[in-house]
Amino acid sequence: MARKETITKSDILNAAFQMVREEGIGQISARTLAAKAGCSTQPIFRVYKNMEELGEELFVKAVDFFENYYAEFPKKNDTPFVNLGLAYIRFAQEEQQLFRLLFLSENRHGKSLYDMLNGQNGAVVKEINNAKFYGCKNPSDMFMRMWICIHGCACMSLTGDYDLQEEDTIKLLEESYGAFQR
Repeated sequence: MARKETITKSDILNAAFQMVREEGIGQISARTLAAKAGCSTQPIFRVYKNMEELGEELFVKAVDFFENYYAEFPKKNDTPFVNLGLAYIRFAQEEQQLFRLLFLSENRHGKSLYDMLNGQNGAVVKEINNAKFYGCKNPSDMFMRMWICIHGCACMSLTGDYDLQEEDTIKLLEESYGAFQR
């Protein structure tokens, strides 16, 4: 009779995801993950060929997490790119390690920054169309200009150099959008 599995692939992936959220991707090794999952390294390598394969699944789980985060983020502002910017900046503040993994790492497992932002629901495309609706002459260019500002704010929040409150961030993004229109 075969021994019953006690540690599943899902258990391992979830433990790794928690580690990434708390400590960062650089802290995950087979040994540290096994300790977190409460098992030996054997179950990890039973379900994954190697740590790279786990890393790929972990990245996909992080992308899905960001997409859900953005989908659930309250969208209260009509100015194009403001809601996306607020969500992105807050994600950087609340999920620093996931933000680093998704938006600051060199290995994005074949996904571009645009792909991750746009997601399956077309978040960026919707914002570009919104800018076009509000009369923006070159909404794709506007996206790039706004994105440089938004990404800069998010990165500054990781180092503690961004301390604007939400209402000040909204004003900054609205004013940036207006200035870039000119």
